[in-house]
Amino acid sequence: MIAPLESTLIIRKRGRWHHTYGKPPHHFKTIAMDAPTHEESPSLALWRAHYQWHEPGRVAEPSIEATWDRVALAVSKAETHQPDIWRERFRSILQDYRFLPGSQVLHGAGTTPDAGLSSCYGIAPTEDSVNGVFGALRESALALHAGAGIGLDFSHLHPRGSSATSPPYGTVSYMPLWREAADILQGADADPDCASIGLRCDHPDIEGYIDAYAGHDLHPLIHRTVFASDAFMEAVGRKTDWPLVFPLRRQPLTPHAKVCERQWAGGTQPQPCLVYKHVAATSLWTRLLQDEYVHASPRIVYMDTMQRANNLWYAEQISINSPCSSVPLPVGGACNRGSLNLSRFVLQPNSRHPQVDWPGLRLTSAVAIRFLDDVLDISAYPLHALSKSAHAARRLGLGITGLDSMFAKLGLHYGSQASLDLTDKIIQVVRDAAYQTSIEIAREKEPFPAYDRVRHAASPMVLKLPHELQDAIASHGLRNSHVLAVASDRRLDQLAGGLSHGIEPLGTSAASADAQLAMAAAVQFHVDNAVAVNIHVPAATSCTELGAILRRAWQLQLKNCRVVRARHNGAGVTAIETDPMRQ
Repeated sequence: MIAPLESTLIIRKRGRWHHTYGKPPHHFKTIAMDAPTHEESPSLALWRAHYQWHEPGRVAEPSIEATWDRVALAVSKAETHQPDIWRERFRSILQDYRFLPGSQVLHGAGTTPDAGLSSCYGIAPTEDSVNGVFGALRESALALHAGAGIGLDFSHLHPRGSSATSPPYGTVSYMPLWREAADILQGADADPDCASIGLRCDHPDIEGYIDAYAGHDLHPLIHRTVFASDAFMEAVGRKTDWPLVFPLRRQPLTPHAKVCERQWAGGTQPQPCLVYKHVAATSLWTRLLQDEYVHASPRIVYMDTMQRANNLWYAEQISINSPCSSVPLPVGGACNRGSLNLSRFVLQPNSRHPQVDWPGLRLTSAVAIRFLDDVLDISAYPLHALSKSAHAARRLGLGITGLDSMFAKLGLHYGSQASLDLTDKIIQVVRDAAYQTSIEIAREKEPFPAYDRVRHAASPMVLKLPHELQDAIASHGLRNSHVLAVASDRRLDQLAGGLSHGIEPLGTSAASADAQLAMAAAVQFHVDNAVAVNIHVPAATSCTELGAILRRAWQLQLKNCRVVRARHNGAGVTAIETDPMRQ
């Protein structure tokens, strides 16, 4: 019998609650993010710009504490039993930035019943036609307007110059549509992880897609993703040719046409594909590296690793990477994210013997999972189909941030064996508390609708859990298909006073690439969604070394990787080095 985690939580006593109801989130006060005055910290300026509720004609929220009050009250309304107790528990984990819910939640919860609170959606033009493309654009626009991030997959679209019956405009031609949508609907106030557009490494448009950034075809906040298969990575290692293909569908075959079979984006079975041409795998790889070298883009997503590790392997096909890169999604998928601020879980940080607050970490993880699960039920959704998909899987993404800030308080060096061992223990504690809580909620309410008792027991992450948790899942099910995702949310880290980002080291290139990869692998082993892997390296890193880092990430079974060369630009910020490539 597993003891309920929540029953041992000490409730924080507070004074009177203040709450009001207002208009949709776009009525929030928005101010220019100028340099803060000597009287206002960067954290306070950020809160005023992005999270303070200010309805015209009414008094604005006076403090971040009032924002936490509003959010805790709104989320607790999903609880039919003892909502006041849950309000106190939710408020207690928000206090002192111990738990950082997604920006959408801080911004919109408790403002209007129409507030969209999901972190991200997966969208794709599944119909290869003008209607299909503009239908996906409409869905994207609605999601962006609701404040959510969007992940897109363009692999369904015919390549440029195709002779198929569908319009042969090609994937790159449609990119400016999303650039304009992002600019109009979110503009300068956009979340840094606004949108991502992905394409398979075997799509015939892949070369033009890689070059799209140089042609300024994308909004700066739209990230590019290349889905690299195991077969492609192996072809690069063997230096063999690589076929660029597309599903045959209704395309007529010429006498000398070559056909192969591939499991295409979103599909569950291999289908006949027309081979458009062959390229040298190393040539395509070099092209990717050159772009990554100059722009720190595109992010490489290891698509087979992503699908193999999917808890819902039996019910969905992963084909989209969320813009935060921590949540692999199917078409129509959705996720709610939030992060535990590890720097707040150090006892006696200024003493000679600081310690990790293990009970606090475990309890906060448990309440945070319940919080995120409730967000699913109070959120509005831009489309019924997205609501249905979100509730079918009830996918959550509880992560960690401020890891190196915690190391600083504990006197540990990032990348040391002691830091790796501690990180492994931390993420195991968070994982087990998250799964235990999901079991308890399933027992109290019900498992997520897509849950299959027999097949879910064979899911990769479930098989890693302690036996008592596996037995409890078999008996009661799970409330959520996935529970963990580790992103790097710079805006929220700044709001919390300036933390190290996610699991990244403090400062650019403060740790070796090998140390950063080892840290990411230690965390990814226990995370059912994904870890957003950003490897920071010195400006002098060569293109060859960059390629070795990306291949090592694949070998370590990471789900994605992006390498950023950095320099100091004189303004105190990190920038991408754009000097000519060193081969």
